[in-house]
Amino acid sequence: MLTRYDPEHAPDPERWRAQNEMELVDIAMRYHKRERIPLVDPRAHAALHVMVENQVALGEATPVGDAVRRLMGEGMSRHDAIHAVGAVLDKHVFHAHTSGVPVSREAYYDDIRAVSVESWMAEFGPGRVDEAPADGGRGERDADEVRS
Repeated sequence: MLTRYDPEHAPDPERWRAQNEMELVDIAMRYHKRERIPLVDPRAHAALHVMVENQVALGEATPVGDAVRRLMGEGMSRHDAIHAVGAVLDKHVFHAHTSGVPVSREAYYDDIRAVSVESWMAEFGPGRVDEAPADGGRGERDADEVRS
């Protein structure tokens, strides 16, 4: 059973997948609290970590693990690579929620394969976390919940 999480180190996929997801969210929340990382919504942020780590743990069944490794190869920390993938996931889930159209796995995977350090930094880079929402508070989130 996992009791600690550190996004800089990939958890064992079998142990990760065997754990209750709400426990994983709590573990991810404790990591961010322990590291004193300020978050707008700690539970939502931790849940995104868990969703991305779930996909990484699936191995070759999704392109997510490859994307995390590729982003790390481009110079990102593993933690920020998890955020980059989480930002893509968040955009697709938000679109599905607001449009009523289910997430397209193909479109999501295409965006996962396309995300790069350069594209992520342009959209969610330094300075974006503490800024007011670019949409004037209409609910189209920046990276507040996927950074740090």
